[in-house]
Amino acid sequence: MQQGKYRFVTGFLIVPVVLYAVFMIWPYMQTFGYSFTNWQGQSQEMSFVGLDNYTALFSDSVFLKALWHNVLLLVFLPVATILLALFFAYMVNVGGRGGAGGIRGVAGSGFYKILFFVPHVLSIAILAVLWRAIYRGDVAGLINGVFIKLGLSDPAHPIEWLNEPDLVLWCVAFVLLWWGVGFYLVLFSAAMQSVPKEIYEAALLDGASRTQSFFRVTLPLLWDTVQTAWVYLAILAMDCFALISVMTPGNSYGGGPDHNSEVMATYLMRNFLSFGKSGYACAMGVVILGLTLILSLVTLRISRRERIEY
Repeated sequence: MQQGKYRFVTGFLIVPVVLYAVFMIWPYMQTFGYSFTNWQGQSQEMSFVGLDNYTALFSDSVFLKALWHNVLLLVFLPVATILLALFFAYMVNVGGRGGAGGIRGVAGSGFYKILFFVPHVLSIAILAVLWRAIYRGDVAGLINGVFIKLGLSDPAHPIEWLNEPDLVLWCVAFVLLWWGVGFYLVLFSAAMQSVPKEIYEAALLDGASRTQSFFRVTLPLLWDTVQTAWVYLAILAMDCFALISVMTPGNSYGGGPDHNSEVMATYLMRNFLSFGKSGYACAMGVVILGLTLILSLVTLRISRRERIEY
């Protein structure tokens, strides 16, 4: 069994490793190299500028504004998505009580799982077009139509949701929340179903309330899954390019009005493809990569705790 084992493993791994190195590692290395140049993207002529691109980044008011928007999404999106998904997953799995003290989900829990998961089936492009129509700034917009019917808005001056500087970023954040809750509900539901029902029944027999059962039974047993969800949501909060570029106003790649929904990814693409500042855009890409890696490592480190066996 041991004879030829390493040759066998190497034969299976060499092609995937080579492909990964060529199409993933090498582009990252090229980006890092270009970030030290004034490359304009249209030709191979470029000059070495050292750290000038990185110095310019942190004196660029638009980039700093985009970075702040990413930080706001980073705080709001993982917290809100995980809390809502955990709550709904708890309700559809163990939120009800059986007639003899057993544990079951609320009535119609299977239907609720499907209903919540439906938004995640939609592509980001469809999602952006759908919500752009819902947020329309005239009386034909769904939200404005409801507000006018309820007397909460003036038909002559409907709310321009995606053109309001103070609202546009939170409109985008709500769409991401609506899109993501269903997926993480299913993820947490699968984790909860692996927990023996006897644990919940023992907690109920000891007089634990639903709130106590959630924080002292469910959350500790699901902590590894929550940790993974937090990392993925943090990465999503650092991107958001597709949704913002399609959904929000702006000359190219969204980010409007007046950069009030700008994130680092949209500003990067605008510099790379529209402004011809490809070396500067590569420096942004390196910063985004570094921040994402640091964020993931810090999140995993802070949220690490002893595994609970059951």
